Amino acid sequence: MIKDKIAVSACLLGVNCKYNGTNNLNEKLYELLKDKRVFVICPEVFSGMSIPRLTSEGTSKVLSEIGEDVTYLFDKGAESTLRFLKEYGVTQVILKDGSPSCGFTYVYDGTFTHTKVKGMGITTKALVEAGIEVIDIDEL
Repeated sequence: MIKDKIAVSACLLGVNCKYNGTNNLNEKLYELLKDKRVFVICPEVFSGMSIPRLTSEGTSKVLSEIGEDVTYLFDKGAESTLRFLKEYGVTQVILKDGSPSCGFTYVYDGTFTHTKVKGMGITTKALVEAGIEVIDIDEL
């Protein structure tokens, strides 16, 4: 059940904040959220990463497609997101699975071969550990 106050990944609401400058707009989400107080989040933008940006993959260690260790940026995004949610008392979020930030059931393994592995993104893991309920958009 969706709470009255919820955070949602910006890309799901049509914000062009994905690594490639596009979004994951989910129009059905608007109907589900129409009577809710929605907080728009993007851990990667909160970290200061640019749009567009290099593709990054991994779980506890995140590498860009050119081999640069960008884990610190994903850690920063997780910390900023958690701080934001706590500041506004948000205890439930809707995220898009797969990214090194928001992956909930899987992330890409870091080989840049579109190989998925079970696991959570850095932000999702931090949120779950803090007691924030994470909902994967594909479960709605």
